[in-house]
Amino acid sequence: MSSPHPDLHDSALLRAARGEAVPHTPVWYMRQAGRSLPEYLRVREGVAMLDACMDPGLVTEITLQPVRRYGVDAAIFFSDIVLPLKAVGVDLDIKPGVGPVVAQPVRTLEDVAAIPDLEAGHVPYITEAVRSLVGELGATPLIGFAGAPFTVASYLVEGGPSKEHAKTKAMMFGAPDVWDALMRKIAGIAAAYLQVQVRAGASAVQLFDSWAGALTPDDYRDQVMPHSARVLAAAGELGVPRIHFGVGTSNLLPLMAEAGADVVGVDWRTPLAAAVPQVGERSVQGNLDPTLVFAPTEVMTRRAGAIIEAGKAARGHIFNLGHGVIPSTDPDQLARLTEFVQSYPR
Repeated sequence: MSSPHPDLHDSALLRAARGEAVPHTPVWYMRQAGRSLPEYLRVREGVAMLDACMDPGLVTEITLQPVRRYGVDAAIFFSDIVLPLKAVGVDLDIKPGVGPVVAQPVRTLEDVAAIPDLEAGHVPYITEAVRSLVGELGATPLIGFAGAPFTVASYLVEGGPSKEHAKTKAMMFGAPDVWDALMRKIAGIAAAYLQVQVRAGASAVQLFDSWAGALTPDDYRDQVMPHSARVLAAAGELGVPRIHFGVGTSNLLPLMAEAGADVVGVDWRTPLAAAVPQVGERSVQGNLDPTLVFAPTEVMTRRAGAIIEAGKAARGHIFNLGHGVIPSTDPDQLARLTEFVQSYPR
């Protein structure tokens, strides 16, 4: 796809994703546009999460905030993994302090069939926001994102967040026809959602699988990986790098790479040096423990330096936290971390 900005193709993040030489280790943060920023809290005051995600002006402003403050090497599109479901008519809401709550959990094939497929016409505000952002960001890449099928399925089956995912696994093991239909449905929605973002100008995508760590490698390979692979393949057809990230997925990293990732995200539980040989000829992303930004600066930067050194063994390395920015994080400390990473000797 043609670049909307002449320097975008050679940005540090996209070069690292492709495994090319970089001028510095690129850095961005999951949840960088969020509750740790006072400017975010101001613009979100009195605005429900999903309403914010459907307001192109607000999405543009929130997505740009960490780029302005930190000078990170990429913006991550501000949205939520359940937004595509809301867009096609699923009755759900994000309740503060709880998370996504689904009014009528999915139980049967009829429940799955009642969920429409996503089309660009369902999310015109996404196209508008991405185009606005691309114009504002210039040479800074915009990362589009979607929730991976297993994680989104868990919300739909459980009716909300779950630690055990008992109902989800009960369907996976006990009603394989319903499970397969649901995963196919969600994969189609996620693929379409990413394609909307890329066609509007996103330069890369990340597929978030927050709950995949609840699975064994065999169950992931047989019941989940083919559906994530479908989403990643759809994005790959549009020529953008694909980042695949999961939480608690130390035992799944080779499979997540095999699913079609160009970059494998590694959470903080797995040493990056141990992850690099598991993902083969792919770049890696990560993976500073998010709590280390609460440590003294010299401790934080020492650990960050070790991660950058470990990342040199990979095809390419994008620095990130090992999960999202904690809401009580001091933005000034993230600014210091960003400066340290970008100035670290190559």
